[in-house]
Amino acid sequence: MAFLTAARLQERGIGSSLDQDKEYVGFATLPNQVHRKSVKKGFDFTLMVAGESGLGKSTLVNSLFLTDLYKDRKLLNAEERITQTVEITKHTVDIEEKGVKLKLTIVDTPGFGDAVNNTECWRSVADYIDQQFEQYFRDESGLNRKNIQDNRVHCCLYFISPFGHGLRPLDVEFMKALHEKVNIVPVLAKADTLTPTEVKRKKTKIQEEIEQYGIKIYQFPDCDSDEDEEFKQQDQELKASIPFAVIGSNTVVEAKGRRVRGRLYPWGIVEVENSAHCDFVKLRNMLVRTHMQDLKDVTRETHYENYRAHCIQSMTRMVVKERNRNKLTRESGTDFPIPMVPGETDAETEKLIREKDEEVGASACTAKHRPPHSLQTEQTVRPSSDPPPDPPDPPCEPSLAASPLTPAD
Repeated sequence: MAFLTAARLQERGIGSSLDQDKEYVGFATLPNQVHRKSVKKGFDFTLMVAGESGLGKSTLVNSLFLTDLYKDRKLLNAEERITQTVEITKHTVDIEEKGVKLKLTIVDTPGFGDAVNNTECWRSVADYIDQQFEQYFRDESGLNRKNIQDNRVHCCLYFISPFGHGLRPLDVEFMKALHEKVNIVPVLAKADTLTPTEVKRKKTKIQEEIEQYGIKIYQFPDCDSDEDEEFKQQDQELKASIPFAVIGSNTVVEAKGRRVRGRLYPWGIVEVENSAHCDFVKLRNMLVRTHMQDLKDVTRETHYENYRAHCIQSMTRMVVKERNRNKLTRESGTDFPIPMVPGETDAETEKLIREKDEEVGASACTAKHRPPHSLQTEQTVRPSSDPPPDPPDPPCEPSLAASPLTPAD
């Protein structure tokens, strides 16, 4: 048994260190243990893409993850888009790279910004994000918490049109409505329609308007002091590239004897993965290689915690309100709940009261004109325990009873 243990330690690269240093404990291998467990479990990431149709959202997503998520997509004509409402569609794909599994979920918003009236067209998007928070909150508060499915949106790529001057009112309202719920990364779409000078001017204008309107986009974390200079330089370039000017293409073209993904124009070739042509590589590195885990951490520690705190506060208010109502009920000495609207009576009760009043009035009138022998009979059958009845009224005059309509002499 000792031989097998030593062999296993030797395979994991810590046997030699045990021989060299007898004071070695072994907790330095904890990162390796976490790494093995994480790789075995796999990772998940949910990315939302939003923006009006025709800005290249689907093409960019396929270019980012080298997959085709929109095989069965149906394109609507202009007439169908007039009355189209915003829909939420999900595409899930399992990607594996060097033994690491990633469950990628793409949330698309077809119909956003395409209708004639776009008033609060972002409402369905915000509701979807809240629904995912609510579902996770319910699962987290339930009895079985082992296999919780995390469908929370970790990042939202918002595509900004390259045409026009800066942000449109729809862009401002969308980002202001969602910046407290999700990490927003603005993207300048179809950058190949702009010259390098126009791209720089457009970026500066968008950055100024984002700060002017108080929009909280995703903030890159500061580098640690022990990071190398290359990583610090890369981080500074990412921060300066907001919004990312991107170009998407799933077509492979030949340029200078090599095959690259890009777009072929009469004046030349635009390479998607060329940093001198666009920021596609920077965006991909940020999403996948450097900041994917930070996006998930910010979603869990900031956006979800804000939603969770709001839910707990609402539940606490409801409990306190119910306790106060029960306390008032006990103090008033009633076993029935206090009505919410004071002075409110039931219509059926009022109807029954009126019917009883009418019956009592009719009985009194009948007893007044009943003959004396009937009253006497009634008196004889009345129980002795009841109090004696009132004396009967004198009978009516015979002349008046016989001929009530005879005029007086």
